[in-house]
Amino acid sequence: MADGKWRRAGATLIRVIAVWAASALTLLALAGILPDFQLQSDDGDTITRTAFTAAWGAGAFGLLSALVWPVLVRALLIVPALVLGALVFFLNGSLLLIALRLIPDGRGDAAPETAVVVAAVMSAVASATSTAFAVRDDDAYRRRLSRLAYRRRRGRPADQGGPGREGPPGTVFIQLDGVGHDALVAAAAAGLMPTVAGWLADSSGHRLTPWRTDWSSQTGASQLAILHGSNHDVPAFRWYEKETRTVMVSSRPASALEMQRRAIERTRDGGLLTIDGASRGNLFSGGAGQLALVLSMAARRGKGSRSRAGYFAYFSDPANATRTALSFVAEVVREIGQSTRARARKVTPRVKRGGLYPFIRAFATVVERDVVVAAVLGDLFAGRTAVYADLVAYDEVAHHSGPHSRDAEKVLERLDRSLALIAKIADRTPRAYRIVLLSDHGQSPGETFAGKYGLTLKDLVRAGSGLPVPRRAQRTRSASEARDAVRIALHRPVEGGVDEQAAKLSDPIVLASGNLGLISFPDIGGRASREQIDRRHPALLSTLANHPGIGFLLVRSEEHGSVVLGPGGAEVPIAELSDEEGPLAVFGAGAADAVRRTDTFPHVADIMVNSMYDPGTGSVHAFEEQIGSHGGLGGEQSRPFLLWPRGLTDPLDIMAAESAESAESAESAEPGESVSAPVPPGGGLVGAEAVHRVLTRWLQESSGPQVPLRAEGFAGAGPVDEPFPPGAPGAGPTAARTAQAIEPLPPPNRQDPAPDATGTTA
Repeated sequence: MADGKWRRAGATLIRVIAVWAASALTLLALAGILPDFQLQSDDGDTITRTAFTAAWGAGAFGLLSALVWPVLVRALLIVPALVLGALVFFLNGSLLLIALRLIPDGRGDAAPETAVVVAAVMSAVASATSTAFAVRDDDAYRRRLSRLAYRRRRGRPADQGGPGREGPPGTVFIQLDGVGHDALVAAAAAGLMPTVAGWLADSSGHRLTPWRTDWSSQTGASQLAILHGSNHDVPAFRWYEKETRTVMVSSRPASALEMQRRAIERTRDGGLLTIDGASRGNLFSGGAGQLALVLSMAARRGKGSRSRAGYFAYFSDPANATRTALSFVAEVVREIGQSTRARARKVTPRVKRGGLYPFIRAFATVVERDVVVAAVLGDLFAGRTAVYADLVAYDEVAHHSGPHSRDAEKVLERLDRSLALIAKIADRTPRAYRIVLLSDHGQSPGETFAGKYGLTLKDLVRAGSGLPVPRRAQRTRSASEARDAVRIALHRPVEGGVDEQAAKLSDPIVLASGNLGLISFPDIGGRASREQIDRRHPALLSTLANHPGIGFLLVRSEEHGSVVLGPGGAEVPIAELSDEEGPLAVFGAGAADAVRRTDTFPHVADIMVNSMYDPGTGSVHAFEEQIGSHGGLGGEQSRPFLLWPRGLTDPLDIMAAESAESAESAESAEPGESVSAPVPPGGGLVGAEAVHRVLTRWLQESSGPQVPLRAEGFAGAGPVDEPFPPGAPGAGPTAARTAQAIEPLPPPNRQDPAPDATGTTA
């Protein structure tokens, strides 16, 4: 035991000396290169004296970086995260100037702008040297990355696997936002993602399967269901709620928190990550106690809002801060160059990529990626049971460059390197980990609706309603989680993204979610009927249904119930919808069930509009400024993937077992007794709620029952939870007494009760 301590102490001392020597040599080299930086007196010094000066300066700078930098970053947490990143160079340069002032006889001197450059290079060299030595020592590497992620270990079990990696393994869920199944397979085959290709090629590695999204193929609906078990009443990325006259936006913190609250109230399920979990870079918490860059938590105040701790965890290391800041600038320059080249070559389709977009892209592809990956690495060494992290880089770039563009492919290459790093670190952690890779949706290419037809969906609705239409088509704001994340990082309020809230009550509200449009009439109480719409705007429905850029409409009829309208006067009652014929035939298997399910939502729009889909090219027309889009039906957007280690139960086997159990329950049910709807036979993995059940089963397989129900509050809303509303299931003194009890998970056929059970996800 004592010998081990002495060996570790000796290794640490050698590492410190090596970093110090590398830093001193770097100072000497920079002093010889940069004209405004000197380590000698005006009369000159001997080589020995100059080397001593460099060593003194390097030591002083290292001590200041270790002792003062974390305090500065913590004090600056009140500063917006992106501003903090911009201050990195100034702060680091200031520390170097102080270090030079501490050199005896005043031999160190540098111009302020030169000090910034020297400090950046010094931090990078020190970090690289330290990492190179530490990576050879598992204990040292664990301590280093654990500090970077700022993980609190108090109250954790003493043994999470031990040196022998014994005990139940943990699970890391990495979501590649927007990467469809076909895009992943193509990238692996083309050598863009060698890590993923290796997992697929290894006979003992991973297995891959596609799954089918709900009609609303976007992160808000998919991730809410994956993490919290339900996306009931989430018809799109944006939707209008008449009773409160508000627009819900999935990437708005207040809306995300409300969506999370509703899901927990409906399922009475704390979330996938309730037991010793961590949520990183997500829209929702999943019930995790450890949070970083979680959008729904940005709406909270006080101790319960710890989302921004991820920024401190990462930027507390000046080398990380410097590297990310440099990468941020490089990404901005890269985007400007790529967009300029696309314009020069007249690439089509194309959308405008100026303004703030280069900075938004750099935030998504650099800052968020680096912070989230660092947090995940810290979670691994802290031994967390379940970690769920979202990497949004590809989704953001594919929206503006196209899902099959070279720009998007380069992002996939960089994401693969992040996966390789996570996998490498997972092999060195005290606890064994299984890595599950998945996506929340794909992306479908295609020219925008406005670009193709010269008017927006809102313009078309106004024309069909007999309302004035602007002479020039106005751009429809693009839905973007990254854009709103940037506003939060800058401490700016997140806008609703629409100006319809200020419109006249008699005017229709038109919202866009990729190639899915939602039209609501705010002055008509409840869901407007086809007959009401026809009386008010006789030409509207036919104008929409017969437009070449629109595939079909969903509207409620007083006479026939809900109906789907298509070109040429096609009209099909929703009960008679078919995937083989009619307006939905081109959209493939499951489209009819997806539409039927959405029709049951309380906040389904008065008119739901899905764009056309060309199965030959796989293209759709987004109602936003996106040439790679998702949100509705049509093409790759509805076909994400799930990649899992072979030791876990096949998702299709889990679904088959659920189907059998559901059928058995239906046969044994008493007359009038409510039972869960069966899983669609032969439907595979259908709906994000089904993915939640699969992931929950996998956690059960390794660690026993998960997801306790905290009856006195909605688990997952943070440490400070709101109480159940009066009359809600579980409210009352009995429930309160069992607040912290861990209840066994119900059988895997747990599903939402009817009427939500109708359709793709039961």
